[in-house]
Amino acid sequence: MGSALEAVSASTAPWLHLDIMDNRFVPNLTFGPKMVADLRKRSSLFFDAHLMTVEPESLVDQFVDAGADALTFHLEACVHAHRLLERIRAKGIKAGISIVPSTPVSALIELLDYADMVLVMTVNPGFGGQSLIQSCVQKIAALARMRSERGLDFLIEVDGGINASNYSSLVHNGADVLVMGNAFFQSEDKAALVRSVQQNTAGQ
Repeated sequence: MGSALEAVSASTAPWLHLDIMDNRFVPNLTFGPKMVADLRKRSSLFFDAHLMTVEPESLVDQFVDAGADALTFHLEACVHAHRLLERIRAKGIKAGISIVPSTPVSALIELLDYADMVLVMTVNPGFGGQSLIQSCVQKIAALARMRSERGLDFLIEVDGGINASNYSSLVHNGADVLVMGNAFFQSEDKAALVRSVQQNTAGQ
């Protein structure tokens, strides 16, 4: 994890996306707040923590205390999503809400006024290395339309199967934040990849 953190920092990417998996909401297990706290001691990057867990409300305080700058939970895992968005915001960090590929954007309509970020999963969460589900791209465009029509300013984040050949279309459809896993860590020149994304998406 230390070497991965160094690679992200050296690339000049401004955010570190942290996938928190509990082997219940998704079929995999990663790490908890202790890891985030340890990484926080070594980095000033923006820590974007993504809770792919059941009962995300039980984890908020721990990840805020660990140093997360943003906390995103899944709509599918939380009954009282409005309450949780407000609670995260009250902690002084960005509050995000995410949907898996099978959840329609319409399920978020009542929550968009309270979210700082909306994370669109373009793969079924749990494992890296999957291919982007193309039908999910229309969700990005739909969210961008809703944002414009309602005069909102939430960020649209996209995660899953993003690489050098498809990121431009996601930005064109309205994405603001792109999460790259395999494409980044398997790149021979990570800094060049980041520069390419930043240069080719500037102004879009």
